[in-house]
Amino acid sequence: MSAHAAVWPARLPARITPPATSLWTNLAISALRYPGKAALVFMDRVWTFSELKLSAERLAGHLAGLGVQSGDRVALNMQNCPQWVIAHFAILRLDAVVVPVNPMNRAEELKHYIIDPDTRVALTTADLAADLAQASNALPPEQRLKHLVITHFTDVFDPEVVTSDDLPETWRAWLLPKRESPVLMSGQVHDWSDLMSQSQTIKLPAPQAGPDDLAVLPYTSGTTGLPKGCMHTHGTLMHNAMASGLWGSGTPENVTLCVVPMFHITGMVSLMHTNILLGSCLVIMPRWDRDVAGHLISKWRVTHWTNIPTMVIDLLGSPRLDRYDLTSLVYIGGGGAAMPEAVAQRLIDLFGLRYVEGYGLTETAAPSHTNPPDAPKKQCLGIPFMSVDSRIVDPDTLLELPAGESGEIVISGPQVFKGYWKRPEATAAAFFERDGKSFFRSGDMGRVDDEGYFFMTDRLKRMINASGFKVWPAEVEALMFRHPAIQEACIIATRDAYRGESVKAVVVLRPDSKDKVTAQDIMDWCRENMAVYKIPRTVSFVDALPKSGSGKVMWRALQEAELASTNNPSQS
Repeated sequence: MSAHAAVWPARLPARITPPATSLWTNLAISALRYPGKAALVFMDRVWTFSELKLSAERLAGHLAGLGVQSGDRVALNMQNCPQWVIAHFAILRLDAVVVPVNPMNRAEELKHYIIDPDTRVALTTADLAADLAQASNALPPEQRLKHLVITHFTDVFDPEVVTSDDLPETWRAWLLPKRESPVLMSGQVHDWSDLMSQSQTIKLPAPQAGPDDLAVLPYTSGTTGLPKGCMHTHGTLMHNAMASGLWGSGTPENVTLCVVPMFHITGMVSLMHTNILLGSCLVIMPRWDRDVAGHLISKWRVTHWTNIPTMVIDLLGSPRLDRYDLTSLVYIGGGGAAMPEAVAQRLIDLFGLRYVEGYGLTETAAPSHTNPPDAPKKQCLGIPFMSVDSRIVDPDTLLELPAGESGEIVISGPQVFKGYWKRPEATAAAFFERDGKSFFRSGDMGRVDDEGYFFMTDRLKRMINASGFKVWPAEVEALMFRHPAIQEACIIATRDAYRGESVKAVVVLRPDSKDKVTAQDIMDWCRENMAVYKIPRTVSFVDALPKSGSGKVMWRALQEAELASTNNPSQS
């Protein structure tokens, strides 16, 4: 019996049998069951399930006219918007493969998402089109995009009827680009609204994809080299779409705030696909804004909110917090970083909500671990998710370690990807066999307690060695969050002639603490709250920490900048 059996939700089976159908079928069934029910909300406009399905089928017909066939990889480069959902399901309707692209990527980075998956058709929004066209034009003719479909956000909403709470002034520059700016590309450029207004000329064949067919090719970054495509089938994603709904006691009456990017595996699977499967409503935000989030939760009576902890920290820091009604929320949780204990306690004190932390990777279709909603532990990855066998092993010997010892988290389950696209060596290195199962090596360090809960210690390579003492940055960051003046903190290594490495803290202060708290104040507080070898010897104040498109703090960027400055003191 597993150590976590005692805390497993009694209402749920340990394993599930997901539908042996394609992801497209989920939308088709929900549209049949709930034709007039709200599926999406964006900028005050509501799409019913029937409208969503018809739009996806119409776009699928036009993509087929552009030559998209079963198995073709089609790039989808957008921030959260209804077009992302429509295009995603249109591609799946053709039994083709979605290649989700981080919309923060620039032209040089975008080349890889054209070359590596052999992309010939891409869909994007007007604010991102120039970079994608530039990337394609820079490639040899045989590798370029043949077709680029461009949509404007105003194709799906009228900016004249939304309120300033829905559409803040700071969003207008990128959300409302002028149509007069042509995009020059060697291939054909198509306007979304023009395509969607035309009648379909191609009759679509019935979808044939099954659980073992490739559905999505999301890319994941590693410590070295270019991003690698993770081969996910309809079956791997279907499992976690279904399991996520069951775990959160999902029903068709859920109203979910979707601000986690849908290009990211969590937003795509645990939010979009789960809600389409459930027949519930998705309230879409194109990017994070704490006051827009507060407004939308209040206005649409949002019940479920999956997020990055930094979003919660930001919302609770809003001077307008008392204007928002968050009482409709029954579930709040997320991952990507540990939720600071002090912030989690504030959620309980203010709203009676226990933050449910989880853990997953692009390779595991989002959650591989999550906390039981009725028995969550703070700053904890949770227990292995439905159908998952997860263990802690020695990263060198791959032998399983006892409870309490830190090692590499490894995962076996039906949601684990099928390998890295065109990377057989990387695939072979990422898996090993044990007890008749294939285990994926996460590259994350963790430990498991006596009750079967997993805790992160850090990335394998993210460790500071200070005079022989191993400092795990995530632990120090969690401690620093308890300081009343600290809004965010990131721990990195700095060179030290005597100790080899020392700890440096990059800190964002709360607005009411700026110019009132010094670096020495922070270090003195740390001296009182943590072991001496963990104390930051340097504290740097910044207005904001760099974050990825999914909201995670980009600690590597800070670490690389620190190393560069110490290698070139004149640049410091």
